[in-house]
Amino acid sequence: MTRPDAPVPPSSASAANSAAYGTVVICALVWGTTWYAITFQLGAADPAISVMLRFGLAAVGLAVVARLFGQKIWLNPRQHLAALGQGAFAFGLSYFFVYSAEERVASAVVAIIFAALTFVNLIVFRLLSRQKASAAAWSGAVLGVIGVGVLSWGELSGVGLGDQAAIGVAFGFIAVLASAIGNWFAFKGQEAGASVLPATAWAMAYGTAALGLYALATGTSWTVQWSAAYVWSLLYLALIGSVLTFGLYFSLARSRGYALASYVSALTPPIAMLVSILFEDAHFGWSAFAGLALVLAGQVCMIRAPRKSAA
Repeated sequence: MTRPDAPVPPSSASAANSAAYGTVVICALVWGTTWYAITFQLGAADPAISVMLRFGLAAVGLAVVARLFGQKIWLNPRQHLAALGQGAFAFGLSYFFVYSAEERVASAVVAIIFAALTFVNLIVFRLLSRQKASAAAWSGAVLGVIGVGVLSWGELSGVGLGDQAAIGVAFGFIAVLASAIGNWFAFKGQEAGASVLPATAWAMAYGTAALGLYALATGTSWTVQWSAAYVWSLLYLALIGSVLTFGLYFSLARSRGYALASYVSALTPPIAMLVSILFEDAHFGWSAFAGLALVLAGQVCMIRAPRKSAA
C-alpha cells in the first residue's frame, strides 16, 4: 500500500501535468470564442435575461450529465450554502456585469480585463482562507497579466475612455472580483464534500434564480428577440461554453488549485483576438507575439508551481 507521503511516480506526475495542460487548452479555446458569441446576445434581451437563460439551460444540462455519470444530484445544507454563494457571484453577478460591460466596450477588452482573475484569485483565497501560494504561482500570475497587457496594449489604448467605456471597464473589474469570490465559494463546497457536477449544476441554478429575482424586483423586461443568431449563440454559450468548460474548469481547480484553473482567463484574450482577426478583420503588431510569449511562460510557472494550498 502506498504511503501518503510517498513521492509521486514521475510517470503519474507527467500524466497529471498533461491532463492539466489539456484542460487549460480546451477551456481557453472555448472561452476565447465565447466573448465573441456573447456579442450575438447583446440588444436582443436585457443582460440579466440572457445570462439567466444561459445558466438555466446549463444547469439542466449539467444535472443530466451528472446523472449519466451515476452521481446524486442532492446536496446537504452546507453544500447548498456554498453552491448558493458560488452561483450568486460566479454565475449571477459576474456574468451580468460581463454582458453589461460588453454593451459598452469591445469584447476583447473584457477578455483582457479577465486576465487579472488569476492574480485576484490568489488575493481572495489569501484574505478569506489565509491560504498561501508559492512564489512560482505568484510569478506565473504576474507574468500572465503583464503578457496580456503587452499583447493587448494597442487594443486598450484605442478604446477611448469616454463615460460609457469607463463604466464598461469598471463593470469588467467587478465581474473579475465576483468570479474570484465565486471560486472561493466553490472551494468551500469542495471542503464540504460536494461533487463537482452536482455542485456546479446547483450553483448555476442558484445564479439563474438570483437573476430572475433581480429582474422581477427591478421591472426588467423579459422580452427576447428570438433570432437564429441569438438561439445558436445561446446554445453554444450554455452547452459548450458552460456545461463542458465549467465542468472541466472546476475539476481542474479541485485537483490542481483555483489559481492554476483561473489562469485560463489569462490565455483567453489571445484566442479572443485571433477570433477578432478571423471574423472582425482586426490587426495586431509585434507586441502580440511578445505578450503571448509572456503568457505562455506564466502558464508554465503556474503548472509547475508546488501546491501550498488550494488557491
